[in-house]
Amino acid sequence: MIILIVGFITIGDNVTLAPRVHILAHDASMKNKLNYTKIGLVNISDDVFVGAGSIILPGVKIGNNVIIGAGSVVTKNIPDNCLAVGNPARVVGNTNVYLEKNIKEMEHRPVLNEKWTDRNNISTDKKQEMIIKLEDGIGYVE
Repeated sequence: MIILIVGFITIGDNVTLAPRVHILAHDASMKNKLNYTKIGLVNISDDVFVGAGSIILPGVKIGNNVIIGAGSVVTKNIPDNCLAVGNPARVVGNTNVYLEKNIKEMEHRPVLNEKWTDRNNISTDKKQEMIIKLEDGIGYVE
């Protein structure tokens, strides 16, 4: 377990924070009016994915096995095994149901190995081939 910012933010094991995620343990919105800044602990449990551009506000607890969709603003606690999206973020599903849906979708959508990635120097021809494969929907890559 990782503990950041003098113990105000706790991040569990197997947590992925996509680009531009902001985790806030303070809120200075009332500083000019009250002369105080609100503070709160943030706890992100194990096996959590937080999508790109999401914001997690002070005082929030995110349970185990949670997916937070890109661009979400998490203002309240998210229970275990939930899929949450939006501004403010709200629970829209179960993580395991979402996983099963994607497993089924992989049966009829392009599934590409790591040779199709920039980290393996994908060629321009392969990129063009990938674009053609993805013209009618999403695919999956290692």
